[in-house]
Amino acid sequence: MSVITSSSSSDAAWQPPLSATGDARAVRGRPDWTDMVFFVLLAVGAGFALTRYSTAMDYYEKIILCGTVLLATWMGWLWRPLRRLMIACALAAGLAVLLYGNDLGRAEQVFFLKYLFSSQSAILWMSALFILATLCYWIGIFSPTAAWLGTALTWGAVFSGVTGMLVRWREGHLMGPDLGHIPVSNLYEVFVLFSLITALFYLYYERKYATRALGGFVLLVISSATIFLLWYAFTRDAAQIQPLVPALKSWWMKLHVPANFIGYGTFSLAAMVGFAYLVKQHGSTTSWVKLAPLFVLGVLLCVEPIVFRTEGVSATWIIYFGVGVLIVGGILMGRARIARALPSLEVLDDIMYRAIAIGFAFFTVATILGALWAADAWGAYWQWDPKETWALIVWLNYAAWLHMRLMKGLRGQLAAYWALVGLLVTGFAFLGVNMFLSGLHSYGEL
Repeated sequence: MSVITSSSSSDAAWQPPLSATGDARAVRGRPDWTDMVFFVLLAVGAGFALTRYSTAMDYYEKIILCGTVLLATWMGWLWRPLRRLMIACALAAGLAVLLYGNDLGRAEQVFFLKYLFSSQSAILWMSALFILATLCYWIGIFSPTAAWLGTALTWGAVFSGVTGMLVRWREGHLMGPDLGHIPVSNLYEVFVLFSLITALFYLYYERKYATRALGGFVLLVISSATIFLLWYAFTRDAAQIQPLVPALKSWWMKLHVPANFIGYGTFSLAAMVGFAYLVKQHGSTTSWVKLAPLFVLGVLLCVEPIVFRTEGVSATWIIYFGVGVLIVGGILMGRARIARALPSLEVLDDIMYRAIAIGFAFFTVATILGALWAADAWGAYWQWDPKETWALIVWLNYAAWLHMRLMKGLRGQLAAYWALVGLLVTGFAFLGVNMFLSGLHSYGEL
């Protein structure tokens, strides 16, 4: 078997770091009483929803709700901080629902709704906290005492974003029985979903591998998404809740879209870890010729949102591009200090592999679910719609990456560059197809 590698040692010999108590951070023992209490809380909540809102759900949606209880219980056992997040978000969203009553107009009258817990306020807080967290993570590279604040702000951003999405779901129902739907139906909502999923996976890996040095890299792509989100909301009034188009009025959306964006989020995370890998590898090089491909890829990622503009380039995106290029250049200029703060190449390679493997699994499920949904909505499993075609291209790209790793020993520099190129492909499938290639899936417009 041939081996494609530029790492200094084998991945097989590397093991995840141990926590202060000596236990591997990813390993869990048997469920204890706290897991049972959490399950009971989730079951009570689901029972209340089934009793109170039964008429608003069909048979399949009720099954999804019950399945979500089991899934959330398992995830809470696997990663305990997620339980605290879910409980905190449920309490905050429940408070918002109580404050609303049955009057959506109270969003402008009640202090906590206006400034904290209405969906738009919470999502604005999410965006601000993500950007602040990015700054703190980068400061933490040079002053480690500041890195913990990046973690705290990221958790705060996730709390705000999840709460905002839950409250937005309720706000839709308050606007009218035909408007209420899970908030994953348009470009504004899925950008929030993308940011949250990417951040949660990063926080999981941060804890598992006991390092905060990757936060600045991963939060860059999340901050880019939130900047786009803010621009889109304020220039297109995109934060308004809109009725669903007929094809989206289906319980399939509750399964297909989240699975799809787990793929997008983990692929993006893997790309930024690949970027960190290349910075680490070239930390001591003095040749800018070797750094040129990395700089060009970074510039292409910065310019991609501008390419997606169909009505000319505004000053906002010119500034965005300029700042992005400066950030990429600054990272490469400071690569020696950054490289020392990053974990080993083996750790970075392992995170990149795990993220792509998880993303590929969920993206595969999402593609299958999408085909079933298409058959239900349009009478055909596959129609070579532009979105379907590019989803297949994304799938084939990461299938090839995993095949080369598992069968040919793909490692190191080539794997990292491939992951970065994959983000360009994924970005076009996520956003570019909707802008340039009209089709059955074109639900977002710029």
